[in-house]
Amino acid sequence: MARHGRHGGFGRHGRRGHGGGPGGLGGDGFDEMMHAGRLMAQGDLRLIVLALIAEQPRHGYDLIKVIEERTADWYSPSPGVVYPTLTYLEEAGYVTSQPDGAKKLYTVTAEGNAYLAENRALAEAGLQRLTLIGEKARRIRERMRGDESDDDRPRVPHMVRAALHNLRDAAAERLGNDPDAEAKITEILVRAASELRKREN
Repeated sequence: MARHGRHGGFGRHGRRGHGGGPGGLGGDGFDEMMHAGRLMAQGDLRLIVLALIAEQPRHGYDLIKVIEERTADWYSPSPGVVYPTLTYLEEAGYVTSQPDGAKKLYTVTAEGNAYLAENRALAEAGLQRLTLIGEKARRIRERMRGDESDDDRPRVPHMVRAALHNLRDAAAERLGNDPDAEAKITEILVRAASELRKREN
């Protein structure tokens, strides 16, 4: 059974620093979008994963795919983040697991449902944040497609486009070698975007 003293850190980041919930992604929200991985990794993910398992029993891989789908492929939690989260939830008594072929199938417990009921607002805010990230990701992609097709807007120079592709490939390669590098990569990209905006002013 879980010790309630452990609950203090569970989802605590959903209460601060993000505009009190999904509203923290206001405006275009690009910087917040770039921080999506960090937001999820710092605490919200535990409550989100528990809420998703409460919807239906899930495998770890299934949880990764569901979060990808809800964020329109903008954020994909690494196995190095998801599986320790599942271990935490199981040790806390909120979920149980049973073998399902080569995988484990996780199911919410009565205690997990009770904890979700106590923290329903935070759980719903976390799920809503995923939805908002997905909506903003779609808008950003639509805007980028519009930029490419609109003759009245300046096009991205070839060298800049090549550099962006190189950046994407470098980030993908780093993540492939070190899945836990997500927060560091995000920090670098956000800092670069902020530096570009400063130079415009």
